Order: sequence, then C-alpha cells, then structure tokens
Amino acid sequence: MTRMVMCRKHQEELPGLDRPPYPGAKGEAIYNDVSKKAWDEWQAHQTMLINERRLNMMDAEDRKFLQEEMDKFLSGQEYAQAEGYVPPAE
Repeated sequence: MTRMVMCRKHQEELPGLDRPPYPGAKGEAIYNDVSKKAWDEWQAHQTMLINERRLNMMDAEDRKFLQEEMDKFLSGQEYAQAEGYVPPAE
C-alpha cells in the first residue's frame, strides 16, 4: 500500500517518499510532508540549477544556496530559476 502525505508544495494528499532523502530532522520533515511528485520535481530543478549556474558541490556556499532554494521550492515560495530558462508550453 502506498504511503500518502499532505504535500506542503502541492497542498494535496499525494503518495509519499519511500524513505527520508537525508539523515536527521530535515530528512524526516521532508519524508513526512513532501510528496514523491514534489521531490521528483525538485530533483529535476536542482539538476538544472547546478548545471546552469555551474554550482560546485564541493563549495560550502553553493551547497548552502541549494539547500535554501530547496526549502523555498518545497514550501511553495518563490525560488531561483536558471537564467534564461523558459518552461515548455503545455
């Protein structure tokens, strides 16, 4: 049976993650109130940010930036976009 969560990004009940994506309290918070759909969307957006902004994951400032953007993204706040990115027309 699929575990359902009230997703804080999409504001609806959706299937949850199979396990916490991080250790500790942050991972548990994501596991408890972020859907698999929102997490998958974040993973795609994170990859785009890393590539387009040429972030270095060995750099503490770049990792901090990405963490802050993840928190904004998953909470439904305004978050950083890749420069010049135009979302595909639906």
